[in-house]
Parts: sequence; C-alpha cells; structure tokens
Amino acid sequence: MTTTFSLTRRSLGGLAAGLLATPALASGAAAWPDRPVRMIVPFGAGGAVDTLARLFSQRFSEFANGQTLVVENRSGAGGMVAGTYTNTQPADGYTLMMADVGANVVGKELNPKLPYDPMTGFTPIMQGAILHAVLVANPSVKEKTLAEIIEAARAKPGGLIYSSAGVGNISHLAMALIEQRTKISMIHVPYRSGSESVTAAVRGDSHFTFPSLSSAMAMIKGGQVRPVAMGGDTTSLLPGVPPAREAIPGFEAAVWYGVVAPPGMDPVLADRINAVFNQVAAVPQIRKAVEETQAGRVVGGTRAEFGDFLRREHDRWSQVIRAGGISVE
Repeated sequence: MTTTFSLTRRSLGGLAAGLLATPALASGAAAWPDRPVRMIVPFGAGGAVDTLARLFSQRFSEFANGQTLVVENRSGAGGMVAGTYTNTQPADGYTLMMADVGANVVGKELNPKLPYDPMTGFTPIMQGAILHAVLVANPSVKEKTLAEIIEAARAKPGGLIYSSAGVGNISHLAMALIEQRTKISMIHVPYRSGSESVTAAVRGDSHFTFPSLSSAMAMIKGGQVRPVAMGGDTTSLLPGVPPAREAIPGFEAAVWYGVVAPPGMDPVLADRINAVFNQVAAVPQIRKAVEETQAGRVVGGTRAEFGDFLRREHDRWSQVIRAGGISVE
C-alpha cells in the first residue's frame, strides 16, 4: 500500500526555511564566542572547582576568538544556588557552569522543591576533570587509620564531627557512604566550599573532612591536617596513605567537575562549545597543572559521554541519599 502526502505552499515554505536555517545555525555557532563568556562556579573562591575554572580560563581565549572566560562564584545550598541561576539563563553560550554532583546530578533528590531537574535542566558539554578525594583529620584525633576511626564512632555514636563543602557535595556523600556501609553515626556540618571545610578541620571545629586532595594539600604539607585514607587509588603525592577500600571493601569516591550550559541549547552550538573546551583541556600545561596542583586528571570527551556519566552518578549517589534520608531544608 502506498501512502501519499500532499504539500501545501505553506508547508513547502516551512521546509525551505528549515533547510536554509541549518547553515545559518552552523555559521552562528562557528562565530561563538563574539563576547566574553561567564563561567558560573557553584562554590566560593579557593576550592577545587574554582581553581579548575580559573585554570581553564587562562587558556580559553586562545581557542575562543580571543574572548575571555570570566569566572563568577555563586555559592550556597551545596551548589544549587548556582544551578538554579544557570538553569534560567538563555542557552546562547554566554552563561556556562562548572558542574558537580550536587547541583547537576542529585539536587532534586536532596530537595524535591528544587525548581529544576538536574537530569533535564542542563545541556551537558564536557567532563572537565576527576580529582583525588582524601579523608583528612585534625591532628588531635588520636585514631590513625580509617578502621580505628570507625571503631571509635561505633563506641560513641554522634561523638565525631565531619565538615563538608555542602549538603550533597561529594565530600558529604562520601562520609555518608562510610556511615551507611559501616553502620556508624557522626555529626555533619556543611560549609560553602572545600577550602572552608578543610579550614574547619584545621581549627578543630570538625574532626574530619573528605575534600579533594587539591583543597587539602597545603594544609597536609603544613601539618595542619593529617591524611587518613584515599577515596580511590593511592597517589605518589601522598605516599603511604592507603585507599579507604582497605577498611571498607568496594568503597570508591572521587571529586569530578565538568561544563554544562542552560537547557535547550542548539546541538550545533553545544558541539562548538564542546570543541573549544576540548582544545583547552588538551593543552599540555593544563593537563600538567591539573596533575600537579589538583592531584587529578583532565578527562574531556564528547557531550554524549558526559551525559552518560551524569546518569551513572545519579543512579549511584541517589541510593546513598535515599538510604540516609539526606535532604536540604
């Protein structure tokens, strides 16, 4: 059976307009950017994500028609202040965001009233970097290993305090995972950035924190906090510090950041932005700086790969949030 469709003059005109618009969109994307681009950072200055954003901004103009990448810190609510703001901006390529797990993956799990859904509220652009996470303790803590800390927490439920970079941040979720896997209970005190959470441990306001290694390295070198365990693999930057999975089999936690745009961005423009950031990420000095100053590695890759990664992270950490009854009030 053959089905015949008739085309009216109006429909033919619409088809022609669509075909003509395609090269126009491509041409507009190729011209991006023609003015400075804002990069919204969901935490305060000095933390790992802020450092990474500013590192990328140093070489951005070389691949972006000479335009600058302006870093703008909008901290609060575990990154969701920045997420809410970015979600409402035009998808024109001039407002981007450094993504992290709280604002861009599990925000709706943490706060059902959040005005956007992280899984649909952004256009994934590129995964930026994966950084080592490390559990550190105030030097006054007498327990030296993670196993000893777990036993101390069992003996005195609620007697130990840990700080984090915010509710739903990896520094929070990693500690919540430890609590759930070992059936212990500690007190959580959230701060506004990784550097602030480390400072809390230095002052003795908390006993522990689980930040990125880059946020804690200066304090570790200065003896102001003591490294206890790595979230993932060991690193030559902290010889002798064991992985947490030695005490908790299967444990894995890493800090990651990426680039996202507001929702509804034209795919041609999104691909152009992805290409620019991949060029920045490929600069040897950038990769070396991430390795040496942030104890991590640059990832890069396609938009689809980053989108798939975000969905896997959502499935993984949502279980921890639900099991722990974690929420943002």
